[in-house]
Amino acid sequence: MIKVSPQLRTAGIYMLVSAAWIWFSGHLLGYLVHDAHRIIVYQIIKGWVFVLGTGLLLYWMIGRTVRRLGEANQRLLDSHEQALRVLVEAMDVRHKETSDHSERVVRMALGLARRVGLEGDALRDVKFGALLHDIGKLALPDAILIKPGKLDEDETRLMRTHPRMGHDMLQRIDFLRGASTIPYSHHERWDGTGYPQGLKGGEIPLAARIFSVVDVWDALSHPRVYKPAWPEPEVLKYLRDAAGNHLDPGLVQLFLDHYAELKALALNA
Repeated sequence: MIKVSPQLRTAGIYMLVSAAWIWFSGHLLGYLVHDAHRIIVYQIIKGWVFVLGTGLLLYWMIGRTVRRLGEANQRLLDSHEQALRVLVEAMDVRHKETSDHSERVVRMALGLARRVGLEGDALRDVKFGALLHDIGKLALPDAILIKPGKLDEDETRLMRTHPRMGHDMLQRIDFLRGASTIPYSHHERWDGTGYPQGLKGGEIPLAARIFSVVDVWDALSHPRVYKPAWPEPEVLKYLRDAAGNHLDPGLVQLFLDHYAELKALALNA
């Protein structure tokens, strides 16, 4: 079967309909009207009907094509997302993260981002940024990633390179460039003592501030290779205490105000 491009198909249908209209309407007008003055008036009316009709036809055809392209683009985006989720699942296994870690933080980050008022592309960037927040750790050795004890100074320095590496990785992929904010900046702290850039307060991108609250909750609420899970009251107390130094105080309060809802999202309850 010969494949026809959308623009060629649209142009072909338009030309066919236009030619049919001109031919049949011209012959019908010539058959029905014989007065020279009246035929000029009817020709003008016919021309306006033609313009209106073909305009509506083009509007419908272009709209249909745009919808089909949008659906194709969404299918492509969905397939990319599925591939990324497989990659992230493999990362979680490699890093010995708790089951469903990446999916939990994605769901909770999206919930908090919606409460902040993010939508459209900004919300999509939060989703992919949260999903790929630790993508830079792919470049780190297992001896550091799954070390049960405290990292020494050199290991800590190497560990702290993963946000920049994650940012650089995502910058190479067009549809993930906006999502690189979270991998790059979610280790920044509200008081400016974080890394890798030492950003402070509102200098930290909003998406990264949102994710930081979620990531701290998840890290404390679930066991890691280097620690057991904390009791829920202690986790919430830590978040309150971290507001204004580690975390954005406004986002912590918003998180706590809607905690039951956000927790249900994270646990897919």
